Amino acid sequence: MIIPSLLLLAGFLVLIKGADLFVDGAARLARGMNVPPVAVGLTVVAFGTSAPELFVNISAAVSGSSDIALGNVVGSNIANVLLILGISSLIRPLTVSKGTVWKEIPLSLLAVVMLWILASDVYIDGAVRSTISRSDGLVLLGFFAIFIAYTASIAAPVDGLPEFTPAPADNAVGIALKMTIGFCGLLFGGRWIVDNAAIIGELLAIPRAVMGLTVVAVGTSLPELATSAMAARRGDVEIAVGNVVGSNIFNVFFILGVSAVIRPLPFNPAANVDMGAMMASGILLFVFMFSGRVRIMDRWEGGLALLVYGLYLGYLLYPLFPTGTPVGSAG
Repeated sequence: MIIPSLLLLAGFLVLIKGADLFVDGAARLARGMNVPPVAVGLTVVAFGTSAPELFVNISAAVSGSSDIALGNVVGSNIANVLLILGISSLIRPLTVSKGTVWKEIPLSLLAVVMLWILASDVYIDGAVRSTISRSDGLVLLGFFAIFIAYTASIAAPVDGLPEFTPAPADNAVGIALKMTIGFCGLLFGGRWIVDNAAIIGELLAIPRAVMGLTVVAVGTSLPELATSAMAARRGDVEIAVGNVVGSNIFNVFFILGVSAVIRPLPFNPAANVDMGAMMASGILLFVFMFSGRVRIMDRWEGGLALLVYGLYLGYLLYPLFPTGTPVGSAG
């Protein structure tokens, strides 16, 4: 118990330091290239912090574990909005740009709608069973290409941004090295936390299903959590928000697209509950932009998001105790 506990603590320390380096490098990259920080958050940071989901899903697709591939993305997207932005807004109210409110957040909602349409063969086509096929995966990758083109258009140098002259230690090589070290810290730190939390759970006789729906589900979102929380603490709120919204878009369009191309993903109708929760979390984020202060996610809204996430976890975990079978499928 002592060794796993120490390794768990070490994982948190490595994760936090990795997030600090990664966010600092991303912020300097944005200023050095004179591009909006939200563009870096939507692309470089979002892709980097989505790496655990990508690795998990590729492994799941290759091994034929389609429920893990789909549940990992759906569960991570719900945690990204309700848990990660909830915690980040408690650290510092998140001011969101107009473009994020009217373009990126709706695009993340479109991703959920398209995923549900592609996975609803039974309801839409009257098929015997629903499957996210290889052609569906190519459609998702097509939407991802459109998203990349959009982010490239907003990443054009902006004259209105303050001038930034890199110090000798902040040249291109230095920034790349800092982000690489930070990225490795996010990956290894998150892996240590998940692995050792599972060991502790077994030692304490906590059911594997409970560990999978809690620690492991949140585990692949730990890089997003560490990165967005650190960005909020440093005042880089656009990177914090862009990281979450960009990760959600990456998860659906790119990660599920690649997974489906590798191996078609059968869709369990029971997962519609989790799909609905993913859509509801995105709608709630959009509503937060107009409740209270416009385009600001205040601390009370972050607290509400955490409460909703707690209720969702309660909904998933409650059936485990009397029946041993979760109602939802996210994980």
